[in-house]
Amino acid sequence: MSGPEILVIVIVVLLLFGADKLPDIAKSFGKGMRDFRKATDEIRSELENSTRDIRNDINDIKDSVTKDVSDFSSSVTSDVNEAAENLTRDINEVASDIQGNVTEAADNIKKDVDDASDPYKYDYTD
Repeated sequence: MSGPEILVIVIVVLLLFGADKLPDIAKSFGKGMRDFRKATDEIRSELENSTRDIRNDINDIKDSVTKDVSDFSSSVTSDVNEAAENLTRDINEVASDIQGNVTEAADNIKKDVDDASDPYKYDYTD
């Protein structure tokens, strides 16, 4: 409220109740405001107290879920890393075997080509 509105309200109160009743009205109004504020504080305090257990339970559940998710995530990460290492090792072994087979086949083909290109080659090892 602005200044002129308050002034109008004070003038109306003076006209209705008179100057001798104004202090009693102000006292009653102040007491009512004080009681209202006290009741509001009590309600707020009661709500905070009654919801404290619920908030603690929610925080406990949140912490438990966070821990479980973290543990599960670590387990999955570990399993994936282990599988990746095994797969890499298996791929390297197969690649090495293939490379050895290709090299052996290339040597055999080269030997066969050399043998076929020289029909008069004699084998003196016998």
